[in-house]
Amino acid sequence: MIDYPRHDKYGWRRWVPSWKLVTGLFLGFLASLMTAGTIAYAMVAIPNPAEAAKAQNNVYYWDDGSQMVATGGEVNRQIIGIEKIPAHMQNAVISAENKTFRKDSGIDPMGIGRAVFNMALGEETQGGSTITQQYVKNARLDNQDQTLERKFQELFISMKIDSKMEKSEIMEGYLNTSYYGRGAYGIQAAARTYFDKDAAQLDASQSAFLAALLKGATYYDPAGATSIDAAATPEANRERAYKRWSWILDEMVKDGHLDAAERQKYTELPQLEKPRKNAQLSGQIGYLVDLAKANFVNSNDQGITADDLTQGGYEIHTTFDKKKVQQLEKAVIKVRKENIDPKKRPDTDTHVQFGGASVEPETGKIVAIYGGEDATKHFTNNADATGAQVGSTFKPFVLAAAMRDGVRDPELGPDQGSDTRTIVDPNKSRYSGKNKLKIKNYDGSVWHNEEGKEWLQTNDGQESYGNISLREAMIHSANSPYVQLGMDIGIQTVREAAIDAGLLESSLTKSNVPSFSLGISEPSAIRMAGSYGTFAAGGEQRDPYSVKLVKHEGETVYEHVDEAEQKFSKAVASNVTDVLRDVVDDPEGTGRKARLPGRQVAGKTGTTDGNKSAWFVGYTPQLSTAIDMYRLNDDEKAKKREFLEMYGTGDRDTIHGSSFPSQIWQDYMSDALENAEIIKFPEPEPIEGEAVWGGGAVSPSPTPSSSPSESPSSSPSQSPSPSPSTSPGPSQSCNPWEDWTCGVDGGADGGNDQGGGNGGPTPSPTTSPGTDGGADSGGGNGNGGNGNGGGIFGGSDGDS
Repeated sequence: MIDYPRHDKYGWRRWVPSWKLVTGLFLGFLASLMTAGTIAYAMVAIPNPAEAAKAQNNVYYWDDGSQMVATGGEVNRQIIGIEKIPAHMQNAVISAENKTFRKDSGIDPMGIGRAVFNMALGEETQGGSTITQQYVKNARLDNQDQTLERKFQELFISMKIDSKMEKSEIMEGYLNTSYYGRGAYGIQAAARTYFDKDAAQLDASQSAFLAALLKGATYYDPAGATSIDAAATPEANRERAYKRWSWILDEMVKDGHLDAAERQKYTELPQLEKPRKNAQLSGQIGYLVDLAKANFVNSNDQGITADDLTQGGYEIHTTFDKKKVQQLEKAVIKVRKENIDPKKRPDTDTHVQFGGASVEPETGKIVAIYGGEDATKHFTNNADATGAQVGSTFKPFVLAAAMRDGVRDPELGPDQGSDTRTIVDPNKSRYSGKNKLKIKNYDGSVWHNEEGKEWLQTNDGQESYGNISLREAMIHSANSPYVQLGMDIGIQTVREAAIDAGLLESSLTKSNVPSFSLGISEPSAIRMAGSYGTFAAGGEQRDPYSVKLVKHEGETVYEHVDEAEQKFSKAVASNVTDVLRDVVDDPEGTGRKARLPGRQVAGKTGTTDGNKSAWFVGYTPQLSTAIDMYRLNDDEKAKKREFLEMYGTGDRDTIHGSSFPSQIWQDYMSDALENAEIIKFPEPEPIEGEAVWGGGAVSPSPTPSSSPSESPSSSPSQSPSPSPSTSPGPSQSCNPWEDWTCGVDGGADGGNDQGGGNGGPTPSPTTSPGTDGGADSGGGNGNGGNGNGGGIFGGSDGDS
């Protein structure tokens, strides 16, 4: 069958094949090739999309819809449907990359043959791939090696994909998986990166520019890429980009994709965004992103987890106001630069931390936070739970409970008295402001801890105020009246009022010691701002939130729903506000430094035992803001996480809520409300309360049961109320009068003196008024708020 060498020829002719043999061999080769190709085509399977092609980024947006940051996935990509990719963009890549895309079978035999031939010779590979082949390379092949094996894979998979997929699907996949430079994978990420707009909004000029980048962004991005190649200078890249952009527009006209008249409008490259550094989570952005993550994960009802977020593809629309975030950061930086100098005062100015949060009362939106100096260096979000006690900023919750729930009737005894209550009028009622006031149970019996020790409550500077209204006591931040008021109401009832205002139960100490009313608990700045916002909103409580809408690959998967609850009547809320206005407006008010000229402000200062934290929380009708300051040694190298005293910090004898926190609050709120409408608080509605005389205060018409200030205000009942399992003895504390000093810090546990009620007893009140001098939170020693660490992802408070 194969006559070779030829049997009937001689000499050189014997070795020359006949035309029949040549033709037969050629046809046989073609048949074998076709057979092999057919078998290979039949056997090859279309691989699933490569994992690298599915990896996406999460995009976070400011409240105004502009992009904040793209992060969270392994690559910067957001997959969108073909219906959101404009025809201009599709036509630009067709004119530039593959004019026959709509008609071809997915391959370019000439281009592939050229590439195979060059590789066989060991020369540089050439292009010529179709859009379908490029899609296969981008999305279907994890192996990107320039080898014959991979080229054959690409060939057969491209042919099969072209027969199985619509051209629109291939185009969608190609544009969503291509790399456009600046870390942007996919057309949506590219549109956001270069033009700060969605892909659907691209015009013909912008589309042509992005199509030009597909040639190689390193050499066509006008920003340059000299870090990759010295030849990729901004000037050279701009020139290359201009030429290719212009050529693509001309080709679009030739191909009938663009009207010539419209083409004439484009004479210059479109305006581009400046490149953004990849470390986009520095400064406040990292805190904002983590807060939004926590809010979404804890709020969505579809079971979307933090692990799901790492897969990317989510558009997260936050409530954060970019301008207000910058203004809050600016206010903190100003105070820090002007006052805090660790090099000059290493013993007092190291480990100083500030935190802050700003919430809209009518919506619950968190519009701004200050989480720390830099989220990439300081990882704890200071706007979330940190363990810093809130001091006297807790007193408004005691006042709200007095006006809503009332004090218990001491004459009925513990069996019935707790169910019979009298609503308290904050103006008519009087409580003893006596320094070293002996604290009593609501039934008039002296309160004792489990060791039988009494509690003598002191005021800052050992000041005694005599009989004082609750309004005046709030203005001066007198401790004795509010400690006794809390006991008369019931610590559990005060706790419930604080929770109803918006504090998380998990952030409140479980101890029922008298100092609970003086802020020994550890709510976050976010929750403090939100809870004060409840009073600003007329008693309607809304949980603060930071995410309003989330989409996944274009589909809405979460939308915030306003869930307001009327926790306090408008009368109670308006009266709390009216009292807190006097804290700011009164010439002797501790919050007078927070005044905003021309605006009504309500607020409260707070400082804690040992001068370890200081707060100012205040609000206008539109905005509620909490600022905290503390020293916390939470370095990784620190042996233990502990709050430090602030005596001497910032070259001040003591730090109070009326100092740096009030200054930051005033600076920030002045800027944040500069162009906002001036709105007044509603007039306080009448409280159907009575004039209550407590803590030994003497009424104008004393009754037989009246007694001096250190004896019960009413006749004691059968037995004292149960004492908590652990509690401190009498102690000393002080409020945030400017420049007033606090007592000597101490406590039975050796100085862990943030006012906590978990330590041992203090010295007997008969011999000493207590050695636990606090700036505001007063009596108590023990473990206080120490050791409760917050976190950048949600924190112990779980705030959103």
